[in-house]
Amino acid sequence: LMRMQLDTRLSLWVIKERGERDSISSEGTRATMGAKASNLRRSMSKGAKSGNDEALMRMQLDEDILQEAAAIDAAKRGVQGSTAAAPPSAPPGGPHVEHVPLNWKRGQGGHKPNDATRRMLHEAGGRDGVAKFTNLFYQIAFQDPHIDQFIRDHDDPHGDRFADWITEKFGVGTPWSTERSTRKTCPFHAHGHKFESAHDRSSAHFTAWHSPKRSEEDFGRHFKLDDCRVWMRLHFWALRESGVWANSPSFAEYYMKFIGHFVSIYESSATMFVRESARWSEDPANIQRYLANGRRMTPNIIGLSLDQACKALPDHERKGAGDWPYC
Repeated sequence: LMRMQLDTRLSLWVIKERGERDSISSEGTRATMGAKASNLRRSMSKGAKSGNDEALMRMQLDEDILQEAAAIDAAKRGVQGSTAAAPPSAPPGGPHVEHVPLNWKRGQGGHKPNDATRRMLHEAGGRDGVAKFTNLFYQIAFQDPHIDQFIRDHDDPHGDRFADWITEKFGVGTPWSTERSTRKTCPFHAHGHKFESAHDRSSAHFTAWHSPKRSEEDFGRHFKLDDCRVWMRLHFWALRESGVWANSPSFAEYYMKFIGHFVSIYESSATMFVRESARWSEDPANIQRYLANGRRMTPNIIGLSLDQACKALPDHERKGAGDWPYC
């Protein structure tokens, strides 16, 4: 109970802090964001002792989440974000793999779109093509007994919101921030505690930790490696099944690195398993075994220690080997 109260106080404190931010378009705002993050870091470091507290702090201090919060604030005030021109033409010859370095560097305010990300998004079908993939992913996730425990309400437009977020991150408009600026929240109860429904990415994951579908034992526990591995396997399966992977291998190659970065916010060791998850999704025999086993992973990956899980990885994909995904 004490941990739950602390998590809730921290989440509300961050929401309050976000309400004080200025526009992301100015140098002053970037300085303000840095100062707010520094104050948050000092304040939370005094009490963040448990794994959940540390996970919450890591999520709230993430550069992308700070930038996204400022973008939402700008959208509420009607500040127009950058509007991308038509994407540059793809190289001739049809779909092929264009190796584009992940456009993320520490201190630059999170992942930044560029001409290449806009071109790849266009090749993947634009926002509508991505929405086909993300909505299929949630149809699959709802049927997975392990992942579905994190999803409180199937009626929320999860897939469309995810597509809006990807589209904005890849540099085509601000659909996610615009939708977020007017989204209503509502209270819900879980295991005797009261929460507000998700209003942004960090609160979405916080409420997933506290989904009423979770057992008393796991309630409030942050995402672990096994949770991330199941999520990524299903995610890349949907990416293939939707046709997006085939339409744009370049998008898929970049998107794996994109997920490799963003999943590390929730569980740092999960980045090592992105490529393994993508390989799993490529083999129809794996899908058939999964379906035949009641939509449970087989061999079972739930509850494995990091050392046990790493046995499935080639040496060059283990931590400390190379600079992937930042390449």
